[in-house]
Amino acid sequence: MPTYEYKCDACGHEFELFQSIKANPVRKCPRCGKLKVKRLISAGGGLIFKGSGFYITDYRSDGYKQAAGKDKAPAASDASAKDSSPAKDNSPAKSETKTDSKPKGKSKAKAAE
Repeated sequence: MPTYEYKCDACGHEFELFQSIKANPVRKCPRCGKLKVKRLISAGGGLIFKGSGFYITDYRSDGYKQAAGKDKAPAASDASAKDSSPAKDNSPAKSETKTDSKPKGKSKAKAAE
């Protein structure tokens, strides 16, 4: 059941009522008692999902699920073929470069002597 906003044109009192959609709008102001109340147009509360487990795929059509299953089948076989093949190292070859064979610590020690 929605919450409706009302405003009295006579006294300016604004209030909210929790009513059924089928219920008639209120006409009498609870503050001044005059029949000058009008229902206001509001943005509404929107749709709120509480809890876990609301996913876009929960309500897919059967046709969509079948088409998705066909798309996944070849991909799964490709993945298994990749797993059964020997692993190859596709990283670039590492070249070992030697910069200086002399340790830096000894050169400082000789300079200090």
